[in-house]
Amino acid sequence: MTAADVVAAESPPRPSAERPWATGELAQRWPRLSLPGCWGAVVLVCASLTPSLLPREGVAQGVVSGIGAAMGYGVGVLAAAVWRALADRGPRPPRRWAWRVFLAAAAVLVAAFLVLGRRWQGMLRELMGLPGESLGSALLAVVVAPVVCALLLAVSRAVRAAGRGIARLLSRWVGPSAARALGGLVVAALVVLLISGVAVDAGLAAADRAFALADQETAEGVEQPDSNLRSGGPGSLIEWDTLGREGRTFVAGGPSATEISAFTDAEAPEPIRIYSGVQTADDVGDRAQAAVDDLVRAGGFDRARLMVATTTGRGWLDAGSLAAFEYIAAGNSAVVAMQYSYVPSGLSYLIDQDRARAAGRELFDAVYERWSALPLEDRPELYVFGESLGSFGAEAAFSGEYDLRNRVTGALFVGPPNFNALHTEFREGRDAGSREVEPVYRGGRTVRFSTEIGAGAPPADVPWEGTRVLILQHPSDPVTWWSPSLLLDRPDWLAEAPGRDVLDEMTWIPFVTFWQVTLDMPFSTEVPEGHGHRYTRESVDAWALLLRPADWTEQKAHRLRALIRG
Repeated sequence: MTAADVVAAESPPRPSAERPWATGELAQRWPRLSLPGCWGAVVLVCASLTPSLLPREGVAQGVVSGIGAAMGYGVGVLAAAVWRALADRGPRPPRRWAWRVFLAAAAVLVAAFLVLGRRWQGMLRELMGLPGESLGSALLAVVVAPVVCALLLAVSRAVRAAGRGIARLLSRWVGPSAARALGGLVVAALVVLLISGVAVDAGLAAADRAFALADQETAEGVEQPDSNLRSGGPGSLIEWDTLGREGRTFVAGGPSATEISAFTDAEAPEPIRIYSGVQTADDVGDRAQAAVDDLVRAGGFDRARLMVATTTGRGWLDAGSLAAFEYIAAGNSAVVAMQYSYVPSGLSYLIDQDRARAAGRELFDAVYERWSALPLEDRPELYVFGESLGSFGAEAAFSGEYDLRNRVTGALFVGPPNFNALHTEFREGRDAGSREVEPVYRGGRTVRFSTEIGAGAPPADVPWEGTRVLILQHPSDPVTWWSPSLLLDRPDWLAEAPGRDVLDEMTWIPFVTFWQVTLDMPFSTEVPEGHGHRYTRESVDAWALLLRPADWTEQKAHRLRALIRG
């Protein structure tokens, strides 16, 4: 239900003496408002001030409250229309005292929830180790919310006006009732077409063109490698200029053999890093094959451990997690990855999921085909890694738990989006009594979840033999918990006891919680590590758990965390 649908349900009365501010010159400038709609707006504004997963600055809170106000207004208008239909009467202008009561009650309610909201935000900031927000910043919500609400109502009324205009045009040929119905259907169809098809395709094409220019740049301090163990280096089958910005950063980075030797106190080889960019080949299959060919050239299949890493958006990989893998593998490792888009992860998350799925499947299948052709005793341990949208692509190569067990040594999926197929299967198929925020799947025999890997991956008392698949998800990560179903359905993670970094006061509210979590996502990496969508510090314990180094100690883990932070 959109605001346009519900605003159209009522034709408010014209300005009169019963509406004190809607008289004289003011009535000519201010749009007519519905009293039930205003009540609905106030109720949802107050609800929007309740805590969400992450702390919100004043501007973000203002956007959430503005959306809530517009939705509440629409709900109020719709409720009034339904009531009039049941009572079989037309609209009546509200009396002067009704507006006075509303204004007084609204002032008290909003002021009270502003105070409560500031208290909740302070508690959430303290829980995550963030400094408090200034009063001036918090009060920006009071300015932003009315502006957002007014804009949304203006758009809704413009859509309604377009429907009425089409209805008037159609009334030349059909009856008034049919014309109104057809006018509404035409407008609805146009909106759906723009949102689901034309606008998305055009937006993706425009974003690709815009970000393709930035992809040609090289980050400051990044230089072409002089090692033949890196794509873009001497003898590589993939040219340096085709790797893209993130690809060039990846192959030029990482720990050196000297740094790994200093950490392990033993001689170590230089890790192999292979990358295929969008410009390496037009077809995703050809791009994946180019990466595998370069991996063969560099000797990647001769290493003890081989990781297939699926990138996010424009090709980004978490440098800390990759470095942790290489350090713990003592340099005897190879990592292969592939870019599938120029578009940043935020946009890819919304409109570019098909490319992520295709890239993850094509790259793993190409690597697996070569790997499975080797004699058993000559195969390296095979690992899969994906973070955020990268986990979505990495999952695409597998059909379920058994497929993972049969084809890889281990897998690490970090901060998976809620729509990931395997993540959803494991989460919804969890063992009875385990929580959605940290589920136990089939006794933890292959797949395990952890909200804080330093405390382990439950169930701690059950041996974890064979393939290990580890999923890291923070209770406060909006990327993991966002879903369209939040609009009307309370999820299990909000019905159960909250996770370690979520306030007890957070509750599910129809419509409101959806927009709260939606607006949390753009800020999900602007919180301290260990919260939201920030996982780098946990990569050391995660890879130690998957690689199972024989001489691993907490002292080494502490040293490696310091190296990665540096």
